[in-house]
Amino acid sequence: MMMMMLKLRPYDKRLLAKQALVAVIKDIPFETTSPPSNLIWTPDAVIELLRFISRYSFQSIGCQNNPFRHRSVPLSNFKHPHTNPYLTNLSLRKSHEFLHWIHSHFNFLHTQSTTREMAILIAKSHNTNALWTFLKHFSIRLHTNDHNTIVTTPTVTCLIKLLGEQGLAKEALLTFYRMRQFGCKPDVQAYNALINAMCSVGNFTKARHLLQQMELPGFHSPPDVFTYTVLISSYCRYGVKISGCRKAVRRRLYEANRLFRIMVFKGIVPDVVAYNALIDGCCKTYRVGRALELFDDMKKRGCVPNRVTYDSFIRYYSVVNEIDKAVEFLREMQRSNYDGENGIVVGSCSSYTPIIHALCEVGRVADAWSFLVELIDNGSVPREYTYKLVCDGLRLKGEDELLSGEVHRRIKCGILERYKRTMKVKPVMTRKGYPELEVLV
Repeated sequence: MMMMMLKLRPYDKRLLAKQALVAVIKDIPFETTSPPSNLIWTPDAVIELLRFISRYSFQSIGCQNNPFRHRSVPLSNFKHPHTNPYLTNLSLRKSHEFLHWIHSHFNFLHTQSTTREMAILIAKSHNTNALWTFLKHFSIRLHTNDHNTIVTTPTVTCLIKLLGEQGLAKEALLTFYRMRQFGCKPDVQAYNALINAMCSVGNFTKARHLLQQMELPGFHSPPDVFTYTVLISSYCRYGVKISGCRKAVRRRLYEANRLFRIMVFKGIVPDVVAYNALIDGCCKTYRVGRALELFDDMKKRGCVPNRVTYDSFIRYYSVVNEIDKAVEFLREMQRSNYDGENGIVVGSCSSYTPIIHALCEVGRVADAWSFLVELIDNGSVPREYTYKLVCDGLRLKGEDELLSGEVHRRIKCGILERYKRTMKVKPVMTRKGYPELEVLV
């Protein structure tokens, strides 16, 4: 019986939620008579159970090829392309049954946290009608002295962000327009979440319309640095990655630069994320002159460049075979992040890999091996392809003696340890000296 199963310590929220999850999975009806006197359902225990249900019902594997929708493909593909109908219906039905049960038999009063967690669970099922009905039902003021509401603007903003991350931009837009029905007033965070959702599916027209609305004189939610940063990064990332038309790429990069100048003209100080997005877009479109101007302006404004900033220049100069300049940016990054007590904060594989590949392409394999050794000494492990590329180049040059030392053994052990952490594999060493994989079924 369900009630016999829930007889445990009152405040052991995790065990209480796990045992209730068993009843949800097995579809056991909640008992409605003789509740135990020592059982106390706290908001933390309710939130824990709803999160358990969410993780159980919306497990996913794989990845989509759609560049605008960065979300995983679910276990089943029956009716809806991104949900398992059985698990979705089971989780929604048992969640509502559970909330009704604790409210009627334990006098549980819902809080903002429990309402938000339940709304997130409904939003993950892509049932927007049920989501809006739930929010409208709970958008009633509590009879308290501070006159708080259960459904708040941060709650709806969290739902808009969640729908946008799942690629449901239209549903996020409709949820935004229904905020006033829930007794909420949209703020700048809600607008930013919606603009990010529009940009994630490539709807830049609607995103610009929302920005123009925020820029109106006297508007209650003027744009901030995050608003412009989302649009700038989206124009640079999607405009360069998606569009194959050079004219479209130039137009979107021009729009990103225009928004950057508007942001500076309004007195909004750009952060390092805005600079990095624009610099990366300029480097990928071979406008290194504009990228260097932004890099100098970044230093003048006191915005310290980070590893992402230097990696953009390192990748550009490595692609155009100006390897010496790429090495200069790598050394400058190491000098600018020098710490006298802890040593040098060096670049990772993303900083060394473009240089190593460029050196191998021009035949400077010995220099590539020295950078590979430097990468290992700094505590990083190269990718298997990079390691294989350097090994093949050394064999072609007749310098096989470098592959029999201590560095060679450390690289192989590091790659094998990384395989063990990511998947269950059986490493098989080949005669050439680099590992291959045999997946354990």
